[in-house]
Amino acid sequence: MTDKPKIPAIELKQLRFYYQAAGWQLNLPALTLKVGEHLFVRGASGSGKTTLLNLLSGIAQPISGELYINGQPLHQLSSGKRDTLRAQQIGVVFQQLNLIPYLSVLDNTLLSSHFAGQCKADSMPRAIALLRRLGLADNLHRQAANALSVGQQQRVAIARALLPQPTLLIADEPTSALDSENRDAFMRVMLAEADANGCTVIFVSHDQSLLQYFNLQLDMQRLELGAQPC
Repeated sequence: MTDKPKIPAIELKQLRFYYQAAGWQLNLPALTLKVGEHLFVRGASGSGKTTLLNLLSGIAQPISGELYINGQPLHQLSSGKRDTLRAQQIGVVFQQLNLIPYLSVLDNTLLSSHFAGQCKADSMPRAIALLRRLGLADNLHRQAANALSVGQQQRVAIARALLPQPTLLIADEPTSALDSENRDAFMRVMLAEADANGCTVIFVSHDQSLLQYFNLQLDMQRLELGAQPC
């Protein structure tokens, strides 16, 4: 008996997105990532990096083309179904972080498991362990998010994204406010957590020193020309 072909973590075909107000469009002929691969995406400001992440997470909808996440046709799903898929399968860390300022560090972290339909009692020990591994000591867990430094808030955002054990992690410049020592510790923990769960990672950054942590890289300009990760 032959093995069934494995479904890619991400597959897009002839994906197009258009900003009418700016007269700007993004055209992506193809992109395929296997389950568990880690992709570093780079490109100049305005090249479409964040738009790509918005499309992959279902926040933005393409005007044409096909986009599959773990075999599911994201381009065909309603807004509500995209929200459900994102909550259950996709961890997202964007530049804005989107923490709720008056909630505690722990409660902000637990939000993702709530939206994924996971039990709070089961998620609590994992949330505390994640925060500790990311360098956020127990005395900070009850602090309001707006009492933390930007670097600490970024670590809360990544803990929240990883807590539901997503199959896909999308990160947009999550280390920009960290010094080199904390940045490297952050990267090791983030990717170790991803590997432990077979999680595919797409990571956008201008910091070329982070390339050492990724087995694949891709420039947005080459992606628009049809190149695949290498």
